[in-house]
Amino acid sequence: MDELAGAASVIYLAIGGNLAGVLCISDPPRDEAAEAIRMLRERGIRHVAMITGDSQKAAERTAQLLGIDTFFAQVLPEDKHRYVEKMKAEGRRVIMVGEGINDAPALAAANVSVAMSDASDIARETADVTLRIEDLRDLAELRTLSTQLMERIQANYRFIVAFNTSLLATGFFGTLAPSTSALLHNLSTMAICAKSMTPLKRA
Repeated sequence: MDELAGAASVIYLAIGGNLAGVLCISDPPRDEAAEAIRMLRERGIRHVAMITGDSQKAAERTAQLLGIDTFFAQVLPEDKHRYVEKMKAEGRRVIMVGEGINDAPALAAANVSVAMSDASDIARETADVTLRIEDLRDLAELRTLSTQLMERIQANYRFIVAFNTSLLATGFFGTLAPSTSALLHNLSTMAICAKSMTPLKRA
């Protein structure tokens, strides 16, 4: 029957130990999934993996359709966490995206976890980030915003260290009065705070 089901996942129904029926379930990927993966790769995501409870053939077909690098099929809910830990042990930084109750342990284990807006309550509670809309392409935008935010934080840090160091040096050599150094320090702090409050993305 598995051979006849093709890319569908097969569920067997039994009554009194006897086979009563077979259900073939097809769970197609989201329409925007392929584009979302392409956008993520353009933003530096090098390896995309899929962990699913679907059959081997169904997972293989989806992976080929979307260009997924690695997939783990017929995974029990409790094993999703193990696969995330395995990838972390291989030295990977794991971003886990999920929406179901069964995804919660894996979301908790990932370096960064993202829940869809229509995810279960426990998945949203466990995840670090919840997408505002039901669109996987928001992952790419999230990646862009997070990268820009880290660049801003690092630039601000470098400026603060360099500026405060120069103030200490001028104070040490007597070039500036202490009151002037204190004023410049406070002004630079206010300027950095004002810059940090500007939006990363224009509306």
